[in-house]
Amino acid sequence: MGTFLAANPLAIFALLLVLSVVVPPLLRPLRLPDLVGLLLAGVAIGPHALGWLASTNETVRLLSDVGVIYLLFIAGLEIDLGEFQRIRARSFRFGLLTFTLPMLAGSALGFAYGYPAVSAVLIGSILASHTPLGYPIVRSFGAMREECVTVAIGGTIFTDIAALVVLALCVSLGRGQLSAPGVIALLLKVAVYAGAVLLLIRLLGRSLIRRSVDNDSRLFVAVLLALFLAAVGAELVGVEKIVGAFLAGLAVNGVLPDGRVKEQVVVVGANLFIPLFFIDLGLLLDLPVFVSTMTGSIFAIALILTLITSKGLASWFSGLLYRYDGPQMLTLWSLSLPQVAATLAATFVGFRQGLLDERMLNSVLALMVVTATLGPIMTAMAMTRMATRRAQDLSLQESGQLALVRRALRVLVPIREARGEEHLLVLAGRLIDGDAGLQGTVLPLSVVSPRQAEAGRGPGPGVHRALATGRRLLERADAITAAAGVPSRSLLRVDNDVPGGIARAALEQGADLVLVGVASGPRLGRWLFGDLVAAICRQAHCPVVMARLSEDPATFRRLLVPVKDLSAGALEQFQLAERLLSGRQAGDGAAITLLHVHDPWLPQAEREQLAVQLQGWIPEGSRRGGGVPVTLDLQAGQSVSEAIERSSEHHDLVILRSLRRLVEGLPIPASDQATSLLRRLRCSALVISDPLH
Repeated sequence: MGTFLAANPLAIFALLLVLSVVVPPLLRPLRLPDLVGLLLAGVAIGPHALGWLASTNETVRLLSDVGVIYLLFIAGLEIDLGEFQRIRARSFRFGLLTFTLPMLAGSALGFAYGYPAVSAVLIGSILASHTPLGYPIVRSFGAMREECVTVAIGGTIFTDIAALVVLALCVSLGRGQLSAPGVIALLLKVAVYAGAVLLLIRLLGRSLIRRSVDNDSRLFVAVLLALFLAAVGAELVGVEKIVGAFLAGLAVNGVLPDGRVKEQVVVVGANLFIPLFFIDLGLLLDLPVFVSTMTGSIFAIALILTLITSKGLASWFSGLLYRYDGPQMLTLWSLSLPQVAATLAATFVGFRQGLLDERMLNSVLALMVVTATLGPIMTAMAMTRMATRRAQDLSLQESGQLALVRRALRVLVPIREARGEEHLLVLAGRLIDGDAGLQGTVLPLSVVSPRQAEAGRGPGPGVHRALATGRRLLERADAITAAAGVPSRSLLRVDNDVPGGIARAALEQGADLVLVGVASGPRLGRWLFGDLVAAICRQAHCPVVMARLSEDPATFRRLLVPVKDLSAGALEQFQLAERLLSGRQAGDGAAITLLHVHDPWLPQAEREQLAVQLQGWIPEGSRRGGGVPVTLDLQAGQSVSEAIERSSEHHDLVILRSLRRLVEGLPIPASDQATSLLRRLRCSALVISDPLH
């Protein structure tokens, strides 16, 4: 097999592509990150196992190089520049601290273990960068606007750029190509090159975007061209190509608006090129040596402790400087701790250049595993403490992003089938009305795709038939809403990109919610490639409510609302339940259960405080017995999913919250358990998915 692959580059690409598509879904039931699965796949086919491929193969090197520059490109592309601009001074100071302390500590550790000066400095720079893997957890708690979060994310720009510049210097010094004046000259060249990349891409990009309003393909190709030209230009200047890739990501980030093209760029990298880089890392990995490094290497342990301590000190000093409290300092620490994107890229380059040995490579992989696990855990702890503090200010008068109780809503309902949409429209009708008799609007939408309509039928007639079908669907929707006395306005849209068309229609119509039925396509297709609903969630500007309805919403009486934390998002879940039971009384059998599963070791005083805060959410009428009764169910346990599944047996509807996001294009799923839980629940369920932008 190894001989066949060595002579067939196309077979190598096909094998790597199959592994990147098939392996991550196979390991997700084991709750292993995609990244770990890809590394294991590389180990399995590598020289230390089956021996099919080696990292020295030219095809593998090419694909891996594309993957590593794409990884750093997306790292720059996904940084929130708007938030960084808002508080850039504090972000810069924190970035300087969280770079300098690990840099000095890592360099000292390298010297202590006998590494040459250049290699020791490179070790320090590797520890200095960070990847904020805990950001999806921040989003799930609704804390994206917290200043400490913005400071930590903004600091990523400084640490990654500085670490990549140090890498460039170390590689050149390691080759013996630089003297002291040469170092200064290289720094000047990097500065001029960085300015030129940022300026040219922004100037040319704005002009191209204006001329390519209706041509996504041209924009997509232009983005890829900017990436690879910047990477090649970096090597011509004398620095590593990943430096140019990161700068190109920042430059494109500043001109390319959020939308389909940016999503396509990220998806192509996250699902094609970046996984190939992690498989190549697995080819380099000797599993027995790695296990011994994880369990008994003093150097690896020292490296991990050095990183954790230095990042902690940087966060503590920054917290004192900005007068942050404990949870805010912990947030800075947890978001700056994980070492994945720039760290792995720099280690990979240093190992290939001969500046780092196998011990350092295995130690960095061990460091990645520990910090990628510990960082998000610490983020969850910090967010829980911050949520407890914010919960003091939450009330029914403050209803989060949607103000679900107080105002009328515009609810967009995509219509896709002649049957099965009636329940969705009835549900939408129960959600739209606000207080004081304010009426909202249901917006039934049919999106016709000419590309799909013409497939196999020839141009023209297929589109006309699809339009006629769409109009019939909307007429049926109008009849359903009219019979229910629900205000509605149907919409017909022609768009080759169906999920994009739904998202754009929601934006144009000022929709507050998109209500969509859960796709019922083949399980294999959803397992490997996602579905229409997931695509809508990625693109919509407003929350998407996914509904799996097993019965008529008019029959719902007993609603279960699992509350993860006392946040605005959790309050919105509760208010959604209140809307659905609006006008019902206790005598109708209507009831809402607020379920919170807490740690078994949570002190009794905190449990009582939690109960008091949740009691504050219950309307006065319900407390006095005049409205829908609300029951608090506080359970101690480790498995939230099992508690929800057990409690759902006595309810008609469960209202969940979900999160879908990739961090810097890394193959690390950032979603919660709502999707898998949805498949196991026997009753009807709603899942609220917040917008990504």
